[in-house]
Amino acid sequence: MEKYSRNFNELSKLDFHEILRQRINVFVVEQNCPYPELDGKDTESIHCYLKSGKEILAYARLLPAGLSYKEISIGRVLVNQAYRKKGLGHSLMSFVMDEIVRLYGNSNIRISAQDYLIKFYEFHGFKSTGKSYLEDGIPHTEMLYKNEK
Repeated sequence: MEKYSRNFNELSKLDFHEILRQRINVFVVEQNCPYPELDGKDTESIHCYLKSGKEILAYARLLPAGLSYKEISIGRVLVNQAYRKKGLGHSLMSFVMDEIVRLYGNSNIRISAQDYLIKFYEFHGFKSTGKSYLEDGIPHTEMLYKNEK
């Protein structure tokens, strides 16, 4: 398994195609949630992924401050359905958090977490802001990682 962190212009066409395929498989098909997957933020984001051969195993995108929130944000976090329950989500998040420090320094991070993943994100240091809402019919909670360094 290899780890990648790429801006949009560094992504190969094949990797971007596989990333979109996985995002659509998880967020549109699996969660039965028709929504505009291409939201215009990919070109400004950093794409972090775990890959084996040609297959994307896990993925997340880093959104710079000001794109979704005033803070840096993490979105579209997924693990390929065929590779779940193997710890790849935690490996991905550790990699993503390291990449944020490498690229942006010690920064606060705001996310929109699906409610069933709150404990997963708490494990990585995020805390609920108390703001809960429905996004595309799915319960979400806003969470914040405060970097105290």
